[in-house]
Amino acid sequence: MTFLCYVVAMEAEAQPFIAFYAMQERKGFFAPLPCRLWECEYESITLYVVTPGRHHDRDLIGCEAAAMTTTAVMERLHPDMIINSGTCGAWARHGMHVGQVCIGSGAMFHDRRVPGDNVWATQGLGNYQVWQGSKRMAEALGLAMGKVTTGSSFDMTKEDEQNIENNGGQLKEMEGAAVAFVCSQYGIPVVLVKAVTNLRDAPDDDMETFHNNLRTASEALLEANKQILSYLANATL
Repeated sequence: MTFLCYVVAMEAEAQPFIAFYAMQERKGFFAPLPCRLWECEYESITLYVVTPGRHHDRDLIGCEAAAMTTTAVMERLHPDMIINSGTCGAWARHGMHVGQVCIGSGAMFHDRRVPGDNVWATQGLGNYQVWQGSKRMAEALGLAMGKVTTGSSFDMTKEDEQNIENNGGQLKEMEGAAVAFVCSQYGIPVVLVKAVTNLRDAPDDDMETFHNNLRTASEALLEANKQILSYLANATL
């Protein structure tokens, strides 16, 4: 039996998947943490979905919540693989479009600046590895790949943009590298699955566009994740 866990920041991103597989919630499993757990059996897989939960009636998004949740998953569920599934911004100049689903080729932080020390600067950037089978899976499923670039804000400073450009970032979001960091510490493979909600080089790149496209991106995530789950049920992790 393979134990596979999806870590998903926003419940709107997770709910189509949870509903499709008729997953059952185990309430209070992570107490006193606010993280929520759903589970089911799929072929040879015990499947989990975990979200960070909510605070002030909003989803707990960002690096801290993602790292907390992934650590809790490692300690309580002992998964064989983590999949971080969610939405992202991208760039039309890289050939991306709204609703497109991509597999992460790696993960970096773009807003952690530690000047004067190349070792800490390298640690700040991260450049975490993903599951070695990610490229093979993306090719088999006809999905594009891109490097996930993670920061703690929806917007970007000029320094952030330059760091992303210099280091090949293509899929901008707020959790992926934090999840990948925790996975690297536990030696557990991670897959990053991201659906594009907004284009960073478009004139309408704002929160309204993100919210307007969230449902479309979440539905695209469901379709991609159905294919991914079927593929992984027959793969060697």
